[in-house]
Amino acid sequence: MLDVLNRYNPWWDKGYSFKDMIDRSFASQKIISHIDSKHIVFLTGLRRVGKTTLLKLTIKYLINNGISPENILYVSLDDYLLLKYNIREIIEEHRKINKISRSKKVYLFFDEITYKKDFELQLKNVYDSDNAKVFASSSSSSLIKQNKALLTGRHYTLEVMPLDFNEYLTFKNITVKKTDSHLNEGYFEDYMKDGGLPEYVLEGNPDYLKELVDDIISKDIAAMHNVRNTGILKDIFLLLMERSGKQVSLNKMAKILQLPVDSTRRYFEMFLSTYLIHAIPRFGKTNETVLAPKKIYSADLGMRTLFTGFRDKGSLFENYVFLKIKGQNPSYVYKDKIELDFMTEGKTLIEAKYNDKMTDKQKLLFEETKAKKKVLVDKYYKVEEIADK
Repeated sequence: MLDVLNRYNPWWDKGYSFKDMIDRSFASQKIISHIDSKHIVFLTGLRRVGKTTLLKLTIKYLINNGISPENILYVSLDDYLLLKYNIREIIEEHRKINKISRSKKVYLFFDEITYKKDFELQLKNVYDSDNAKVFASSSSSSLIKQNKALLTGRHYTLEVMPLDFNEYLTFKNITVKKTDSHLNEGYFEDYMKDGGLPEYVLEGNPDYLKELVDDIISKDIAAMHNVRNTGILKDIFLLLMERSGKQVSLNKMAKILQLPVDSTRRYFEMFLSTYLIHAIPRFGKTNETVLAPKKIYSADLGMRTLFTGFRDKGSLFENYVFLKIKGQNPSYVYKDKIELDFMTEGKTLIEAKYNDKMTDKQKLLFEETKAKKKVLVDKYYKVEEIADK
């Protein structure tokens, strides 16, 4: 294990210098704000959305603020060389290597925590008995949700989203002067084509996104749920991308795919668990919310564009608005076959129209629907006004 831990923790060597990493201040500040609490900090989100980079930015922050590098441990638990060790054994080896007494506080970073069986029980034991601050990440929402009971009151969870438009400009090293603000709309359309996965934004290789989707389907769905027919999973993914921004009837999906409805529902939930898609319910009474079809959105605009083409900018814009307000638990409004995009948990009614206007029937429903606040988002820069700060 010694060689593995040394490889994962190059800052243990004197003179180590962190390579340049582009900071995502909104997310990193949320993590840093929890450094002094005892809570376990979970980062969740799509594979390669930047969780590992955020963990390492946190490590850099700790070292820059006086924490001894030897007191910091990072490992990726999906490494097959670590599969035979439990979390306690890894921590003990870390203390042994760096001669750290049990009275000294350590900072532990576990990437892909859900690869460890009974991780929640192991983390509870660390939380209860060790002088340690734990940060962990996972690309599977279902496993985190299923196993949080033992950690109730002991954790904080942050879902890491793809880059937003302003972060995209930063990653692209683009600065737009106020006098050139007319350029922003063109850059925003570039953003809707590229999406917000950091490495793809930096490199621009379409094969990267294709390989990422294949990786998620094979590792996080097929292997995790013992699905042998990966071909049907790819068909479902393409169908979901085509339906992004629309209500999805599982009965209709089942007919198209020639599958039983129960199987279609299970596959749908598998895709939700990997963050490849997101689903929101219909706004209304409980029975309406439960029985009505969900409306779905792609996890990333670039991924959607790659598989469906750069078309229907209005739908892409709506998808972007959703990603910006996801933390506000939105639902969609539907009455008499007329739909409005979002009603947030705080009762803000939002209609997204990219350089467009509502129809007369939408205007009427918009006016009649009770809400604390009503917003028409028809320009890219208006999204910031409703974003979850």
